Amino acid sequence: MGRGLHGRGALFDVEPAGLVPRLVGIRPHEHLGVKVDHPRELPVLVLAGGRGLGKSAVLTEVWQAYTERTRRGEQRKRTPVALLDCEDEQFAGPPHEESPESWSPVWQALLVAAEQLTEPVKAAGQLTFPRLTAGLVAVRASDWSGRTDSERIRRELTRILLLNERGSRFALAGRWAGKVAAKVIAAASGQGAFVSAAVEATLEALSEGVTSRKEQRPSAWYRAYPNAGGNAKRGLLLLAGNFRAGGTSREHAERWLVRALLADLTEAYSGLGSHLRRLGRPLVLLDNAQGGPGPGLLDAVLRDRAEDGADQVVFIAAVRGTDHALLRGAVRREPAEVARTTEWEPGSTPASRALLVPLPPLSPDDTLHIVGAVCEDAEVPPRLPHAVHRLTGGNPLGIVLVATAARRHPDLAASLGRLLTAPADPAGGPGDGGPAYGELLERLVPPDRLDELTVLAAAHDHDSAVALATARLPDDFGSSGVRALRARLAEEGLPAAPGQFVGDPFVRTLLLLRLHHRGPDHAKWREVHETLIRHYTWEDGDDPHTARYRLYHELALGDTAGAVAHLRDGFHALDPRDWLDTLRFLATAPYFHAHDAEGRDFAGQDDLRAAVALGRTDADHRPPEGADPLLHLRTRRLLHAVWQVSDPLVLPDPLVCDRLRFELLQLSDLRPAGGALLFAASGAWPRDAAAGRALRLPAEDGSDSDDGEGDA
Repeated sequence: MGRGLHGRGALFDVEPAGLVPRLVGIRPHEHLGVKVDHPRELPVLVLAGGRGLGKSAVLTEVWQAYTERTRRGEQRKRTPVALLDCEDEQFAGPPHEESPESWSPVWQALLVAAEQLTEPVKAAGQLTFPRLTAGLVAVRASDWSGRTDSERIRRELTRILLLNERGSRFALAGRWAGKVAAKVIAAASGQGAFVSAAVEATLEALSEGVTSRKEQRPSAWYRAYPNAGGNAKRGLLLLAGNFRAGGTSREHAERWLVRALLADLTEAYSGLGSHLRRLGRPLVLLDNAQGGPGPGLLDAVLRDRAEDGADQVVFIAAVRGTDHALLRGAVRREPAEVARTTEWEPGSTPASRALLVPLPPLSPDDTLHIVGAVCEDAEVPPRLPHAVHRLTGGNPLGIVLVATAARRHPDLAASLGRLLTAPADPAGGPGDGGPAYGELLERLVPPDRLDELTVLAAAHDHDSAVALATARLPDDFGSSGVRALRARLAEEGLPAAPGQFVGDPFVRTLLLLRLHHRGPDHAKWREVHETLIRHYTWEDGDDPHTARYRLYHELALGDTAGAVAHLRDGFHALDPRDWLDTLRFLATAPYFHAHDAEGRDFAGQDDLRAAVALGRTDADHRPPEGADPLLHLRTRRLLHAVWQVSDPLVLPDPLVCDRLRFELLQLSDLRPAGGALLFAASGAWPRDAAAGRALRLPAEDGSDSDDGEGDA
């Protein structure tokens, strides 16, 4: 498996070979061949998932697996490989103030990818890109027309021409490219038809013995461009014109440029002796391919392959979310299903040429290994890995950053809440950086919507989110803003879940933590929950489903009286399963530190839930008049016990787990008809809490019956 990854063996295993080695044809970190999958037609491998699931880490590992360092410290590829971050700034806009008609993110991405693919490869000749060179020059030439900055034109033109010069990364780099650039500028200067002159000079230079097979030179290849009439120069001029026209015409031109890249690579990997010079297939890695040049590149490759394009380039793309229009109809496989074979067969659509593999969260064992590796010799609580897995849900980024915080602040490791509010200081120095939860949120949610999400994280559905938006967000946000944000989250792999506007529990916890700390007096926190309490308060009486939401937000403000009364009075009236589910849901209310009876913060950081659960406050608590004192106190202790062991920001207290078991056992004797379910929960819930799992409703025989989180 990859040296820097956990839980991704299906992609990187060596014996037997995982998916990536079988596609590339080379063992990771070695220069040894592997039998390739799909010798005739390759799928475009798409790794999908939300933020923080390790997609970028996988691509980085692929790049490192096929790049080595020489004794002098120089990088040398085992096979041609390019890695592009489609959200990188260089793809956001033109590097200069030139007209946008002659530049696009796809154009820039093709230039950058080809530059990386020309870098030295172990025991193989250097790649050149004559077709792509001619096409890129033709597109850019229109911007150079009429400009007096010949030196800038020379630099840009030379950069493109270097794609076709062998040895361009060595001491004598650029001699041929410089000469050709001078020739092109001289041929085009002073003429009105600058583009035509530049194209003609470029074609002439590329035909002077640079390519070895006459019929494959650019002068021959561009003759096939639509309406070129067998004339390569006219084909390039039409290509440039379509590019400048924008819209679908530009998309057509960009597809031809992508096809030029693939044709150049196909030529390098075909012909007599090529199998002796080159081991493995070339690689193009596209990170964050849902944006920037990513969709255009993927669409062009998928379309070309659907039209019987025969190339042997391994494309691996990483996208946020799994439901992109471009990939609807893609073949989907879980990682375990591709560990030994993909069983991929393309259909009739371009999307079927893609193999979409969603990256799952890591397992508890993976979390244990990562926490151990990151914390090294730091003394942290033995239950920390289980607590980290419960908090993060197996999110690799979250695991690493929380474990890093524990290594920096081992004295705080008994409370994940205190770890997350401690300074992150990514450099590991003595600085006073922002809190760790802030660093995580910067990387896990859309940064332009962080403030809105911080408020709406407390909502449960569209209506409650609109109520919050109306009361706590700018007037122009409203219902449409809520819908747009919900769609944005779904696109990024963070869909809503039943009973929660922000479906991912880890992200929701971080957002609520940020909300709680937005001001020194926690006023925003109180305002948000008070808004939702009003939203879920009905003048004509409670609906049971609505009441639990109101009680949930009362608990978030430290007011436990209503929740205790609801559970106490419903113990004999409600179905035992509904009663347990209500208890479980209420106990998922956020709790960051102690509050008094009026919801005001205590100065300390003590967790009063444990004291209540263990009965230490019973003597000071008077049950309400008319209530069964024994049932009231038992219900109160049980609620606080479940609340404490369900909290993803604390390490479950073994004493509280034991008390939870005891209280459920005692309550099971008070409900003969439903005692079996309560008895089963008394065994299942402490086990779930100790193992770092969300509490699950058991069957009456004690087996697990659901994996719910306790939401509605």
